Amino acid sequence: MNWVGTRVLVTGGAGFIGSHVVDALVDRGAEVTVLDNLQAGVEENLARSRDAITFVKGDLRDADTVGQAIRGRDYIFHLGANASVPNSLRDPRYDFETNALGSFNVFEAAREAGVKRVIYASSAAVYGEPQYVPTDEKHPLLPTSFYGQSKLAGERLGIMFHKMLGLGFTAIRIFNTYGPRQPRYVLADLIRKLKRNPRELEVLGTGKQTRDYCFVSDTAAAFVAMAERDEANGEVYNISGGNPVSIRELVAIILEVMGLPDCKVTYTGQSWKGDIDRLEADIGKIRAAGFAPSVSLRDGIRLTIESGTITGEPEF
Repeated sequence: MNWVGTRVLVTGGAGFIGSHVVDALVDRGAEVTVLDNLQAGVEENLARSRDAITFVKGDLRDADTVGQAIRGRDYIFHLGANASVPNSLRDPRYDFETNALGSFNVFEAAREAGVKRVIYASSAAVYGEPQYVPTDEKHPLLPTSFYGQSKLAGERLGIMFHKMLGLGFTAIRIFNTYGPRQPRYVLADLIRKLKRNPRELEVLGTGKQTRDYCFVSDTAAAFVAMAERDEANGEVYNISGGNPVSIRELVAIILEVMGLPDCKVTYTGQSWKGDIDRLEADIGKIRAAGFAPSVSLRDGIRLTIESGTITGEPEF
């Protein structure tokens, strides 16, 4: 597919993953508009592509704003959301209204505007605590957090708009994406803690939790790749790195990359509410569709640290 001149809207485009999707689309010659309320995203994330895009500050909960931003677009990459499980616990109403109602506003406006396809950022949180791993797309959908429930509501709305009203729709269930500009979550928190104190590191949980990390440029490329494939219309895909590691293994890699062999590491034994013990994705379906991650975890961690964008205080 030739993206040159294709009119694209990226909701949540000033966020972590959204901004990398913006960069990927701009690199391919697309005409990109970003819609973001800057509740979590920051305009600095768009610095690389700022001169090539149109930025609209607006909220997904405002149907009129959403409709105006979508009018005239060919494709929508819908990444705008509350993307934090802890935040969904602190403010479940904002989480639901943004992730569920906001998605409804996007899908309704997209159908009315004749958009070719909406590529929706879903989440591994829709699965809840896995009944088996690696988790494939046929796994039961039993979320254990407000966030997981609201993302599932958005995904099911998109599928319903596709089946009943003909809207082009593809959902991508993101497991653990990391990389430059990452604002929160375990990997970024560990780096922030070590920058603050390279001699000691406290880690939430037991260290036995497993995660399946995908470098952010690979995740962004997966979104673009699935938009390019007609056979992805109406489908749901997992995206991860395909190489799960325990948190203890992750800590060891980070310490190695940062050159901190003498750091004292302690584990709290308990994580935050809504955390899932094992997140390991089966990415066979997206591989069969022609996409495969290319950045190793060690290289991705090095690139993340070298970017200088993991700043500020740890979340936990």
